[in-house]
Amino acid sequence: MKLRVGISYGRETINVLVEEQNIGEIVLPNEVKIGDEVETLQQALAHPIASKRFDEFISDAKDILFLINDATRPTPTAKVLKILYPMIEDKNAKFLIATGMHRAPTEDEYLEIFGELYEVLKDRIYAHDSKKDEDMVHLGTSKNGTEMYVNRMAVDAHKIVIIGSVEPHYFAGYTGGRKSFLPGIAAYSTIEQNHKLALKASAKALSLEGNPVHEDMEDAILTIKEKEVFSIMTVLDRNERIYAATAGDITESLKAAINQAHSVFSVEIKEKADIVVAVAPYPMDIDLYQSQKALDNGKFALNDNGILILVSKCRMGVGSDTFIKLLSSCRSPQETLDKIDKEFKLGYHKAAKMAEIARWAQMWAVTSLDGDLLKSVFIRPFQTLQEAIDTAIAEKGEEKILFLMNASLTVPKLRKRLVYRPKKFIYASRWEKGIPAARYRTPEIEAAIEDAYYHIYSEM
Repeated sequence: MKLRVGISYGRETINVLVEEQNIGEIVLPNEVKIGDEVETLQQALAHPIASKRFDEFISDAKDILFLINDATRPTPTAKVLKILYPMIEDKNAKFLIATGMHRAPTEDEYLEIFGELYEVLKDRIYAHDSKKDEDMVHLGTSKNGTEMYVNRMAVDAHKIVIIGSVEPHYFAGYTGGRKSFLPGIAAYSTIEQNHKLALKASAKALSLEGNPVHEDMEDAILTIKEKEVFSIMTVLDRNERIYAATAGDITESLKAAINQAHSVFSVEIKEKADIVVAVAPYPMDIDLYQSQKALDNGKFALNDNGILILVSKCRMGVGSDTFIKLLSSCRSPQETLDKIDKEFKLGYHKAAKMAEIARWAQMWAVTSLDGDLLKSVFIRPFQTLQEAIDTAIAEKGEEKILFLMNASLTVPKLRKRLVYRPKKFIYASRWEKGIPAARYRTPEIEAAIEDAYYHIYSEM
């Protein structure tokens, strides 16, 4: 019997029919209990971490600069500002979109970011341009050698307020906090130096300790340690409602929010699949540059030689095309990686992540992009998801499909498996590709299970 599966595509839902025996796991962010969103935000503002309350923080402010996420993030900026506005209405406040290396928002995107307050605030809103060197100020050098150039508006501001959201990030570990400065309002050259560290294996989702990108970002914000900063971090649930909020010190509020974000976005799966459908939902489907994150998270649920199907409208095309130019100039994924070894440009980290996947799996895609363009970057294009799924099943046989419904933010983690057998104990740790299973046994375990045969699954 065929079952209907609904998949997000832009602001719409497309349906596919899949035989029941071919449907494996349908993976969403973990379900969490949601309270009143306004109360959640107000509690965070009233009980900040290692900081004054927000009203006390702004009471003596000569001027305030708000650092705001752009439209590539689901940050509930409008909801936060609606609460803050009565407190800042008579303040000298400006708003800087922390675009990093992205383009400035469109008029529709500004409306989406600021909501009903856009018309009131529009004359005080600015978009960061990382390539505008005359707007940058040098603040120092990180331990990794990253030259910290940031937007002059932040340097000149008396006080800074950050509004962000915390989700897994495929090479920085998590979004939020320090990312509003680097890459948010940093110079292009600064971002390029930092993002080169993304090529290291330890730069990965959910990982902060030992992550060179995160550590470089943390080190870089020390150059503004004398600046008064109040950070407001939100964590959203699977339906983009505010699940948790933290506020106060830029580092401590991020740490507290990460604990909440992990409970939402780190999702356990029973087993990997030969076919994974990785969905980049709105607004993360803005372009291929952003949608690549869905591929990177999807790989954690995919078996070797599997098929990874990206579903993303890519509403604004490919985005920054440096990674496209590199991939399309190469005859193989390995050639791409070899070129990156010789020279790095900002955007090559995207190419590297895609090339790494292409070495051991097939990448397919259902997008609004030109098919020939996708083929040039080692992605097989399909007009419809139904066609892609039918083709994948025909190629792989009666294998089960894992649907990763919010692959841009959800990081699948394979359960650790404890297998007990007579006279033997095996601990299999297989959640990370390329790491062999660790095997050992003890006399105590052998004695305890001599006549037993159990399969026990334990939480990661």
